[in-house]
Parts: sequence; structure tokens; C-alpha cells
Amino acid sequence: MKLAAGGMLARPLAAQNAKVRVGFIGVGARGTGLLQGILVHPEVEVPAICDIDTAALNRALTIVEKARGRRPEGFSRGPVDYRRMIEHADFSAVIIATPQELHAPMAIDSMEAGKFVGSEVPACITLEECRALVKTQRKTRTGYMMLENYCYTRHAMQVLNMARMGVFGELTYAEGAYIHDVQDLRFTKEGKLTWRGENARDHIGNLYPTHAIGPVCQWMSINRSDRLVSLAAMASKPAATRAYAVRRFGKDSEAAKISFQNGDSNNALIWTEQGRLIAVRYDTSSPRPHGMGQHALQGTNGAYECAFGQHSLYLEGRSPKSKWEPIEKYQAEFDHPYWKTKGEEALKTGHGGGDYFVLSDFLQAVKSGEIPIDVCDAVTWTSIRPLSAASIKAGGAPVAIPDFRL
Repeated sequence: MKLAAGGMLARPLAAQNAKVRVGFIGVGARGTGLLQGILVHPEVEVPAICDIDTAALNRALTIVEKARGRRPEGFSRGPVDYRRMIEHADFSAVIIATPQELHAPMAIDSMEAGKFVGSEVPACITLEECRALVKTQRKTRTGYMMLENYCYTRHAMQVLNMARMGVFGELTYAEGAYIHDVQDLRFTKEGKLTWRGENARDHIGNLYPTHAIGPVCQWMSINRSDRLVSLAAMASKPAATRAYAVRRFGKDSEAAKISFQNGDSNNALIWTEQGRLIAVRYDTSSPRPHGMGQHALQGTNGAYECAFGQHSLYLEGRSPKSKWEPIEKYQAEFDHPYWKTKGEEALKTGHGGGDYFVLSDFLQAVKSGEIPIDVCDAVTWTSIRPLSAASIKAGGAPVAIPDFRL
């Protein structure tokens, strides 16, 4: 059993037993992690890499050379040199791991060039980009997969397996949260804003929704048997980032004078076509211990709760009355087949093994054209960013979520 393929099939670009040639756009910290992760798969060749940071590029070229015995071609002539790479280099798929505002234009250019795209999250920034990604994929019939690794953690996949087997009964409610204190990443050591800081200064709403909503949408078969219909969002005032700047740089510093728009906590409620309710929370400002993955699933026969590193199940008729049980108690019975067969190998890679399986599914999608997290999934999950902002601006009024499958 794998993650269900969506409706946006693509042209296979490699035979099942053939090498898959993958180019990379962006090899900073995240891109380097993905590069190292994909080189674990012996069928992969990396003939070309692009990054405007020559130090990062040379580091990545050396990683591939050590792993494969051949140094890829490097591209670093400027911000759009990736276009030269996708037009002239010999590869069939490309992984994009650049800053998030570049994901959509680079993905669109890559699909236009006939490359199968694997994009880091989120897929894009605006609703216009959501529609442009879908339009381009439909026009080119080139593959697109968003590399949402949170869908592939062991616990998320066990819950997916249980949901598909009907263990929770009829699903009625779910929660997803991305709660991760990144204040130290919003400022340089001199007190200037990084791209994360600029995001918090300039934008409102849930700026990074796919880690939270991705697993939930898989559990509820969103864009398969159900869909997201509307969203209502509210946000707290912004306070924590300025407080952090005062503590770190002083109350009279330039950093302490910056006005941030993004509320410390952003909450959204989403209704589905089948009458289910999903709560989504985003908070990267509030000071708190690490433990960013928080999810829940409720059905008529049981529930799953994950918070602060604890994963618990309650199954009606099986669990002790009114008592949570550790999810591991049911792992032997309900562990996802991916983890049963490849779990030990997966744990050698990043994000608790999620990187291994998301990249494995990406490579299989390039070969088969069946995509587990396709362009419609990508933009549906990502659309929470602009739609939450629109709802907050409207005082929490509901806004419609487009059906990007149409």
C-alpha cells in the first residue's frame, strides 16, 4: 500500500530498470540534504547542479563526485542560470530547493522544458501561482510532485494505513500544526532580517501550511473522495518577534524598531465537502521547546493524538476505557508496508526517514507517471497561505477554497 496517486498523471520519463538522471536547482542546507538523500538510491545519476552561491555549488559537486565518481556540470552565472541548465543539460527530472518565492516560476520553467519536477514546500506563494502551476502541468503533461516529507514519517504512515483500513471508523475531525520557534533564524548576527524575518514582517496568515495539512489530507483522501471547501482564519497580535529582537539586540536597536505583521499564532478552520472539520495552526514566533509536529485524527471508532513528541491512540472496544495508549503498541499490526520493508534503511536519512520515502516515491513517479502528491494536492495544501491571509483581512470571514482539479 502506497500513498494514493492523484488524478494528474504524467508521461513516464524513465524505464523501471533504467537510471534516473536528476538535476538540482538550489543546494543550500535543504538542497544539500535532498542531494545526499537521493544519492542513497543507486539508480540515480546527478549530471547537473545550479546554485548562485559558488561555495554551496562546489560543495554539492564534490558530494556527487565522491558518491558517483564523476563531477556534475555546475551552473552559477546568475539568478536565472537554471534556465540554461534545464534547456541544455541531459537529465529528465529536476529537484527545486530554493527559497519558497522561487518555487513556482522555476517549476513552471522546468515543466515547460520537459523536466519532471520535484519541488520543495510550499509549492508557491499566491493563488495566481497555484493556478499557473496546474495550467502548466495540464498543458505540458510533464510530472510535478511536491516533496512533502511529513506525509512519510513512520507515525503518519501508520495512521494513514489505519485510516484506510477503517480502524478509526468514519472520519469526522483532524488537526495539523506547524509550531516551531525559528526566531534565531529571522535575524543575522548583525540584526538584519533574513528571508524568514522578511516573511514575518511583510505577510499575514499561515505562511508554511503543508507540513501541517499534508498528512491530514492524505488520511482524509482529500482530492480523491473528499475535498476542501472553505476556510476561516484568525490570528493573534504579533508580539514575540519584537520581544526577541529586544532581548538579543537591545531595545534601542534597529531590529527592535521593525514592525512585524504576522501574528504569533495563526489558526484556521477548514470545512470539507463530506462535512468534516480540520483545524490548522501555524506559529513560528512563540518561544517554546522544539516539537513542531502536532496532529490529531478523530473518527467514530477511535482517535489519534500527537503533541510534544507523544503519539497516542484510543480505539473503541480495544483500548482500556478512557485511556490513551502509545501508538507503538499497534505498530506490529498496522505499520505501513513502506516502513516494514525499508524502515531501517530510511532511518539513515533526514527527517526521521521521511526524506528517504518521499524521494523514493518521487523516483518511482518519474518512472511510472503515477504521482502520490501531485500538482493539485500541492496547490490545494499551499493555497491555505493566501486564503488564510484573505480570511484574516476579512475579519475571520469564510473564504472558498478552489477545486483545482476542475
